[in-house]
Amino acid sequence: MLHYIRIVWELTRTRIALLRAAPERGEITTTVIVIAVLAIAAITLLAFIVAKLTRKVNSINLGLGG
Repeated sequence: MLHYIRIVWELTRTRIALLRAAPERGEITTTVIVIAVLAIAAITLLAFIVAKLTRKVNSINLGLGG
């Protein structure tokens, strides 16, 4: 078990060193903005669908005398 932990630890250290050495990390700000806009669009679309579905369900007449 200790051997497995050492292997995982060394692989993690190597991966972190490679990530730190990479000169290009990408444009994080742009990515965050795009993801935020997509999340807002998804929430808006979901709210629209729920409102439309609720309106349709409430208009159903079950004939219960109400």
